[in-house]
Amino acid sequence: MRIVVTNCNTTQEMTEEIVRGARAAAGPGTTVLGLTPAWGPESAEGWLDSYLSAAAVIDLLRTYDGPAYDAVVMAGFGEHGREGVRELVDVPVVDITEAAAHLACLLGRRYGVVTTLERSCGQIEDSLELAGVGRNCAAVVGTGLGVLDLGDPDRTEAAFLSAAERAREAGAEVLVLGCAGMTGLQRVVAEKLGMPVVDGVGAAVKLAESLVSLGLTTSRVGSFAAPVPKGRVWGVGGIS
Repeated sequence: MRIVVTNCNTTQEMTEEIVRGARAAAGPGTTVLGLTPAWGPESAEGWLDSYLSAAAVIDLLRTYDGPAYDAVVMAGFGEHGREGVRELVDVPVVDITEAAAHLACLLGRRYGVVTTLERSCGQIEDSLELAGVGRNCAAVVGTGLGVLDLGDPDRTEAAFLSAAERAREAGAEVLVLGCAGMTGLQRVVAEKLGMPVVDGVGAAVKLAESLVSLGLTTSRVGSFAAPVPKGRVWGVGGIS
């Protein structure tokens, strides 16, 4: 089984970190291939970045010419694009946002999301509502750290623990890492918090493996039918 994991930004170091987390979660016989968009934001923080990221990831998969793959994991927490990718490709597409939330719902009555900047909270709330898991979310709390600040593990852990306390006070019984760049942090903070912490990258990989093993993929009836054939201009000179 081969799973393609798409970073939502152009920072290669973050792609490598995400892939390490994905491979740690993957079962024997699963190959993980990380892809980085050729254009777009260096970090996705806000609506503009998110829409640019969505288009860049769709373009990345549209032009992909590597080995065949069995599933796509979209490693952008709260970012747009998952519906478009589901129309585009003929394999299961699992977004880390909804994957983490679905697993969190199996572990407690209400979950909380700890993310990066406060400006991302509303966008994540909307993404969870669209995925049908928003009613179980007690709170989405920002750490005040930018995506590119997550490379400092001590600072990230301290900020996460502080934000996690606010989520717990709001009623969260389970926590979700609200950024792919936080992958791996769950092993550090879960014991300190005394509550389950779900990593979206690992959750998405395991769900993708399950869908492939069960022979299931995106329905083509209705919402995610293949795109209507028509001329489309993909950037300058990119007509197909």
